[in-house]
Parts: sequence; C-alpha cells; structure tokens
Amino acid sequence: MKELFISNPFCWAPGISTAEEWAEWKNGTRHIQCTEESPSIDFTAPVFRRRLSQLTKMTIQVVHDAVQVYDCTNIKQVFVSQRGEIKREYTINEKLITEQEVSPSAFSLSVFNAPIALASIACHLKSGYSVMFPSGNNFSDALDAACAPLLCKDETDILFIYADELVPECYGALRPTENEPLAFAAVISSQKRNDSFKVLSLHELHQAQQIAKHISPSDFLRGIL
Repeated sequence: MKELFISNPFCWAPGISTAEEWAEWKNGTRHIQCTEESPSIDFTAPVFRRRLSQLTKMTIQVVHDAVQVYDCTNIKQVFVSQRGEIKREYTINEKLITEQEVSPSAFSLSVFNAPIALASIACHLKSGYSVMFPSGNNFSDALDAACAPLLCKDETDILFIYADELVPECYGALRPTENEPLAFAAVISSQKRNDSFKVLSLHELHQAQQIAKHISPSDFLRGIL
C-alpha cells in the first residue's frame, strides 16, 4: 500500500484549548465538556455566524486553523460526521409535525454538507469538497474513502475534517454513549511536506479495528496527536 502522511491535527472541543490540555486529554487526565459551547469564530462577520450551530462553528474553526498553518485553500476537503446537524434536524422535524412547514433558511442550514460548505465560504476554499457519513459509525471506513484519491494518485493532498456536535437531551435514551462535541482537521498527503507530517498507516488502523471492533474519531485523534 502506498505510504501516506498526516499533519498535526487542529482540534476544538469545549473545555480544551491549549496544546497542554490536549495532551492531558490524550493521556486521559482531562475530559471534553459535554456542553453546547462553541468557538467564537470572530474572524467571520457577525451576520454570517449569527445563526450557525455548534457543529458548523467547530468545523469552521478547525478548518480556519489548518488554513492558517498550511497552504490548503487549493486542495480538496473531505468532511466526515457521524450525526450531522442533529440538533437542528430535531427542531425542523418537530416543526414539521406541529406546523406542517419549515422555513427554507432553516432547512438549508440543516443539510449534511452545511458545515463544510459554510467553512469553504468562511475560509475561502476553492477546490470543492466531499462529505461522508460512515455507516455504522465505522470511522475507519470513512478515512479509507477519504484517502482513496491519494492512493490512486488522483490527488496529492486532501484536507480531512471530522466534526460532531453534542446530541441534545431531547433525544432521550437515543443519545449515544459517546456524546462528546469534537472537531479536528488535518492535511493528509502522499508526500511528506515537512517534519510536522507523520506516517499514516491505514494497515495499522485496520489491525487495531480488528482487535477493538470499533475505532472512534476520538481513538484516531489520540493516535495522531
């Protein structure tokens, strides 16, 4: 299998902001706060960010941070989420049931590609994006699909983004056990751009999944931090 490389990740989660705190999280001595807190994204216009969800704001923040360090405005993006705009979806479905209508603006912000579409606007990305929902929450399958263009030499770099927001209490017993709001972005490349890039072994990831039966986005992030 062709060797791939991955940059240092850019992460955002409630209650964790510094590199030292992310190191503590990696080691299990600090935890992500399960709140609806979101980044300020004050580099965007107030009218732009006014109605955005936690998911979209987290996505915009980590994409912005990646763009500030790496020249990735002209590489394709792959956005992965296991739940998408789940809070907004509940609100829309509730309104459809009670009022039999929904506003076009609310619907447009609820679609699965809304976070990365808005991030591409906010961060002036120019090369297009793909979005992926990993069936059965199988994160490594989504990563495989994201890396496919690199492995077949259609692309030399991609900006890989994962984000999921807090599932609100209105979902009751349907809320997942792993319910931490988290977003991260990293450049994956077919070549080692600089010393901040490390080898990304898909083979080792598959072996780990066979042992653990399930690789979560948090597991993956701990591995590349």
